Amino acid sequence: MQTVAEFNSFAQFYPYYLAEHRDSTCRRLHFIGTSLVIALFAYCIGSGSGWLALSIPVAGYGFAWAGHFFFEKNRPATFKHPLYSLIGDFAMFRDMLSGKVPF
Repeated sequence: MQTVAEFNSFAQFYPYYLAEHRDSTCRRLHFIGTSLVIALFAYCIGSGSGWLALSIPVAGYGFAWAGHFFFEKNRPATFKHPLYSLIGDFAMFRDMLSGKVPF
């Protein structure tokens, strides 16, 4: 398998990303974090509360990183490929909702 540094596109990165999320608890924590990110973002837009927007990264990364450190036992891809990792979070969220990736 390729290392994170070798990816030239998200299409190449996503299979690696999914392989780093084999543990169901880790995936569920990602799902919770991404759900909170979406809800907080929507609330901030609707209410005009800019201060609450500061909690968005904490909600998203907090749940995801807990999943990696305590359940998956690996280092989040965020540290080496932050943009692809962020896109991966939303792609996995979508794929979990559609049933392509199991909860």
